[in-house]
Amino acid sequence: MTNTTAAPARDHRDVYRLMSLMTGAEKHGPAATSTLDVLWVLYNQVLRVTPDTVDAPDRDRFLLSKGHGPMAYYAVLAAHGFFGEELLPGFGSYGSPLGHHPDRMLVPGAEIGSGSLGHGLPLAVGSVLGLRAQGLADPRVWVLIGDAELDEGSNHEAVAYAGPAGLEQLHTVVIDNASASYARPGGIAARFEAAGWSVASVDGRDHEALYAAFTAPHPGRPRAVVAHVGPKP
Repeated sequence: MTNTTAAPARDHRDVYRLMSLMTGAEKHGPAATSTLDVLWVLYNQVLRVTPDTVDAPDRDRFLLSKGHGPMAYYAVLAAHGFFGEELLPGFGSYGSPLGHHPDRMLVPGAEIGSGSLGHGLPLAVGSVLGLRAQGLADPRVWVLIGDAELDEGSNHEAVAYAGPAGLEQLHTVVIDNASASYARPGGIAARFEAAGWSVASVDGRDHEALYAAFTAPHPGRPRAVVAHVGPKP
C-alpha cells in the first residue's frame, strides 16, 4: 500500500453540520467534540483506508477506544463516504446501526466495538502482533484513547509492553482534556517516554501540528501523540 490517502473530502467545518443531525439523547457532546479535529486530520490526511478498502489486508486500522462519545466519529466517517449521512438523524434510536457506542458489526469502517472503557490500546497492540504474524509490515494501527482511560491498568500494561517490543506500526493518540482521576509525574507524555515510545505533545485543535506529529518518523518505536484540547471552538 502506498503512503497516499483518499482525496480530501469536504471542509472540516461541515462536520459540525453533520454532528447537528444527530439529535438523540445521551450524545456526550463534549466527549465527541474533543476528538473532532484529531479524527478529521487522521481520516483526511493520514489513514490509508477508504470505503473501498475497509476489508483490504494492507489497510491501516483505526481503533476508537474513546467510544462513549462517537458523534464526531460518525460524522467524519459519513463525510468520507463510509456510509450515507441519512443514517445520522437516527443516531441512538432503535434499529439504527449508529449506537451510543460504536459496533464494528454495524458501523461501516469501524474496526472494534468500544465504549467508555474500550481498552483499545491493548487491542491495538494485539492487532500489530497479528499483522506481524501474517508478515504484513506496511499497515499501521492507530488507536484513539482518552486520558481517563489511562486510569485503567490494562492500558499501562500495553504501554509497558509496546515500547520494548519495538511496535513501530503502533500509533496512539491520547485526547487530554484533564479528565483523568490520577495524576502522573511529568504528565501523560512522560509515561510513554519512560516505556520507550516516541512521543509528541500538541494542540489538539491545530491541524498542521497534528499532521506533523502524526507523520513524524519513529523508527523502531511505537508513536504516541498527546493532543491537548479545550472547550469546543
